[in-house]
Amino acid sequence: MSAQTYLAYDYPLLSIFWSMLLFFLWIMWFVLLFRVVVDIFRDDAMSGWAKAGWLVLTILLPFLGVFVYVIARGKNMGRREIAQARAQQKAFDAHIREAAGGMGRPSSADELSKLSEIRARGDITDEEFRRAKELVLTGHGPAEPPGSTTHTSGR
Repeated sequence: MSAQTYLAYDYPLLSIFWSMLLFFLWIMWFVLLFRVVVDIFRDDAMSGWAKAGWLVLTILLPFLGVFVYVIARGKNMGRREIAQARAQQKAFDAHIREAAGGMGRPSSADELSKLSEIRARGDITDEEFRRAKELVLTGHGPAEPPGSTTHTSGR
């Protein structure tokens, strides 16, 4: 052969496997490092000095710092991540409910219009309408259903 070298001949299959394994482990290392740094900042129970200490340890001695952090605080990393995911889901659900509208408690104007319709049909008396309107306007709850026998005390 001439002076040319062919990569397929000079780089055997086991070396390719070894290189891919090292590359995979290198990527996993950075993922773990970033998760630890995010968890350091996410933990509200840790003081500022403790956060600074862990951060300095993970930056100056990254392998030792990350492994010590995972051993010392690894169990709670998952719990904090689950709590954050639940909080995000709760905020997302609240946003969807707000955007969908009408799914939550009806507004005072809606309650009053329904009361007016019920009174116009003759299902409730003027006195029942007045009491229900007072409840809606003061924010003590929705109007009483027609024909209910519960009365507020002192009125």
